[in-house]
Amino acid sequence: MPVSRREFLRLAGGSGAGLALAGAVTLGMEPAVVEAKTRRQPWKLDGTTQVPSVCPYCAVGCGQLVSVRNNQIVNIEGNPDSPISRGHLCPKGAGTYQLLVNPHRQTKVLYRAPKSEQWEEKELTWAMDRIAERMKATRDASFTAKNADGKTVNNTLAIASLGGATADNEWNYIQAKLMRSAGVVWIENQARI
Repeated sequence: MPVSRREFLRLAGGSGAGLALAGAVTLGMEPAVVEAKTRRQPWKLDGTTQVPSVCPYCAVGCGQLVSVRNNQIVNIEGNPDSPISRGHLCPKGAGTYQLLVNPHRQTKVLYRAPKSEQWEEKELTWAMDRIAERMKATRDASFTAKNADGKTVNNTLAIASLGGATADNEWNYIQAKLMRSAGVVWIENQARI
């Protein structure tokens, strides 16, 4: 008698199920209804404070919610209240948690002296003071009070400032004020994308 492929699979499946049940009953493993024993798992964000933030990568400025517990970041996800991204993040933005909470992330100031092959650990205050000293020295060496026509310009062309699009307006305002007070002409901000 010819058997179609469909009939063969139906017969084979039914026979296999019947054999499995018969084997279970003969081995003392009767298929009875068993209640699932589950326990409530703690939600990963229990006891956290959610702080709105901005993704640090590009100039779009997608909103993020940073969940903090005991001064430790435990999760970062898209902020659904953000009018820019409405809770969505690109792959880089979604990986912000791995950027911040990473054992390989550099957290100390490293300095390599000129012509040295060794890096030295320095204090953050030392680095900030060094940056301020070098900026002042560069400004003093390149400061122009008057141009060739005798017009007062009070500027330096040896320093440039690049602001970030993900910084808030207050920070960009203060940074621009600081640079203008130092006479910096090249003040740029990538926020116009």
